Amino acid sequence: MSDTMRAIRLTGPVDLDGLAVTDVPLPEVRPGWVRIQVRAFGVNESEVTSRQGESDSDFTFPRILGIEAVGVVDAVGDGVDLPVGQKVATMMGGLGRTIDGSYAEYTVVDAANVIPFDTDLGWDVIGGLPEMLQTAHGSLTTGLRLQAGQSVLIHGATSTVGLTAVAIAHQLGATVLATTRNPHRADLLTSVGADHVLVDDDTLTDAIRAIAPDGIDAALELVGATALPAVLSAIRPGGVVCFVGALGGNWTIPDFDPFTIPTGVRLTSYAGEATDLSTNALDTYLKAIKAGTFDPVIAGVHEGLEKVTDAHRVLETRHQPGKHVIVVPTR
Repeated sequence: MSDTMRAIRLTGPVDLDGLAVTDVPLPEVRPGWVRIQVRAFGVNESEVTSRQGESDSDFTFPRILGIEAVGVVDAVGDGVDLPVGQKVATMMGGLGRTIDGSYAEYTVVDAANVIPFDTDLGWDVIGGLPEMLQTAHGSLTTGLRLQAGQSVLIHGATSTVGLTAVAIAHQLGATVLATTRNPHRADLLTSVGADHVLVDDDTLTDAIRAIAPDGIDAALELVGATALPAVLSAIRPGGVVCFVGALGGNWTIPDFDPFTIPTGVRLTSYAGEATDLSTNALDTYLKAIKAGTFDPVIAGVHEGLEKVTDAHRVLETRHQPGKHVIVVPTR
């Protein structure tokens, strides 16, 4: 094996033209860690933010970006019980932020953040799953503990996590209310499992109450912290809101007043760990995709690391719902 690999390694903030593929040293595996031959990965908005130099202080340059990957085990360190050639997924654990990520032919990660799986689905399908599945699955099952028969609002439903959460909530047997600012995306949301599609404007709270006069059971907040007061007001006593993300960039509420939370309504958050998506859970979703009962929204599939630039360009426009996947050819 060569002692180098192809990767996109950034030494500082760059524009789109700076996402150049170069040869870098092949990373060595160490005890407790796994080297993965990357076969595909999803491209995420947080990676666009990192490329632009606008990430939080936990992100550092120089860095190979990429917060998720699927591929096969290439080598293992002492204490790791995974066979070479095993198909695996990985995300979290600082991948692409504090340790080098997936915009490469190989990546080395802590074995604790590796999920083995077996499927004959293509890498173009599996590559878009790890991050959005982990976040959507974890926020619904750990953050909300959503149950069949409950009603749930997905606020920010046309994001990649939102679309996945709609599909998972539907699979769990919940009644799904999904929001969008673009009414033309109603058919997309209905196709992945939304029972009610609501336009996210000043009438949203009234629209929710028209469907559930006593309030809904649960909500995932993906739009931003400043949207929380309105969403909280639509929840029944005993219901729960889980804050997951801030598509609009508002992560905090200025001068927050705890009495904003209605009496008896619970507010929590979900940041997530790779372990929240168990091997069994991932296997269940892969089988559902194979059976045609779960359909992740893939906006585009791109062949080769050179196409990362194209995926970033599309993400910056935010005009196309769904995940962009890079398939990494083997040499």
